Amino acid sequence: MTGKPPRTPISKNRANSPRPVAAALENDPNNSELPKIIAAGRGHWAEQILALAHANGIKVREDPALAEILASIELDSPIPTEAIMAVAEILAYVYEAEGKGRPDKDDPFKISADKE
Repeated sequence: MTGKPPRTPISKNRANSPRPVAAALENDPNNSELPKIIAAGRGHWAEQILALAHANGIKVREDPALAEILASIELDSPIPTEAIMAVAEILAYVYEAEGKGRPDKDDPFKISADKE
């Protein structure tokens, strides 16, 4: 990651609208609760979320459909069931990219003690 925000928005909330949409998640791998939505927004707010993520070295994943689902959920709420698999795949990628190993197979939101 370069630390610079992308030149194109993370997603478009509608095929005919250029407004970006973004959501940020918080996950505690030592807790078995589902990840929570801690920030979400469209337009200027989405751009601010992305800028903060890039400035702090936080990995960003472009997934327009998932961003739309997450942005429609109330803040501090756990992710909805229809987003569980997509979020688990993203977290697995992030954990591996950070050298933390894959999540536990029985609990995809918890990091296993052993690295592969």
